[in-house]
Amino acid sequence: MSRVVVEADGGSRGNPGPAGYGAVVFDSEHRTVLAERKASIGRATNNVAEYRGLIAGLTAAAELGADEVDVRMDSKLVVEQMSGRWKVKHPDMIPLAAQVQALASKFSHVNYTWIPRAENGYADRLANEAMDAAAIPDTGTDKVEVPKAPGWTGATGAPTRMLLLRHGQTPLSVERRYSGRGNPELTELGRGQASAAARMLAGRGDISAVVSSPLGRARETAAAAAAALNLPVTVHDGLIETDFGEWEGLTFAEAAERDVDVHEKWLSDTSVRPPGGESFDDVRIRIAGVRADLTAEHPGSTVLVVSHVTPIKTLLQFALDSGPSLLYRLHLDLASLSIAEFYPDGGSSVRLVNDTSYL
Repeated sequence: MSRVVVEADGGSRGNPGPAGYGAVVFDSEHRTVLAERKASIGRATNNVAEYRGLIAGLTAAAELGADEVDVRMDSKLVVEQMSGRWKVKHPDMIPLAAQVQALASKFSHVNYTWIPRAENGYADRLANEAMDAAAIPDTGTDKVEVPKAPGWTGATGAPTRMLLLRHGQTPLSVERRYSGRGNPELTELGRGQASAAARMLAGRGDISAVVSSPLGRARETAAAAAAALNLPVTVHDGLIETDFGEWEGLTFAEAAERDVDVHEKWLSDTSVRPPGGESFDDVRIRIAGVRADLTAEHPGSTVLVVSHVTPIKTLLQFALDSGPSLLYRLHLDLASLSIAEFYPDGGSSVRLVNDTSYL
């Protein structure tokens, strides 16, 4: 498939308020609907919802195998920012804009066009349907009871509960070497850790999905849990570990000796990249997209997320709304479990960090 047309929209009743997005993919002649997407995203602003609609539309176009995309939206802000004529300044927009740019880079060409709202009726209808669902909880009864979050947060609605499981031991973790995009297998102890975690998780009885990093050590850990839970494993590329670039396979001391200044700065500045790698800020942008995807795809459900140190720390950082120091101060053991909850109104909480009692 060469060229498609993507129309996207999003909205919020209250700005911020109950929000949702809609996106539709047409053929190049704008006659046949090839795909449509819509989702409630809890409490958000109009602009956030519009960006989420664009992300959904581009994702659907990529899944269809499109090479060129004509994006049509009635959001002047999104069109101008993605066309490069306006700067992206708002902190809520920066990670979303980066996610759009990452998706757009997969196509040979993406063109952005502003259209009047009257010409964006299909996507607008989908977005309104999603907002309707966001505003009225589906309880299956006539009486609506909205559970509150624990503690003092005041968040409402049923959260997406993420059980964050780090993979088991590998040869590189035994030697305490940087292990990012390399793909070492689990050791015998690592497989035992994965089995122990699987037995513990099977006893919970509330897990509805298993999502894993694409790397083998995480997928092997996830497969053990999925077998015990009788669930399939879904791979999300965004859950991959940090790319440590030229430090891959080195020890802390070896990397520090190799690149003295860069390594020292990297230990305190999340914008610094290892030579040929990615920064923690880059990872944060990626994980913001993962969080958005999982909360949209699994509203009110418990999801097992099998990943690596930095992605798990970043999800905990989001849930705690904490600064970058968490990345440097929080320790996560191999095959440890942490639990974060993300509520539809934007609230969040952390229930557990670094549990290894089952090992």
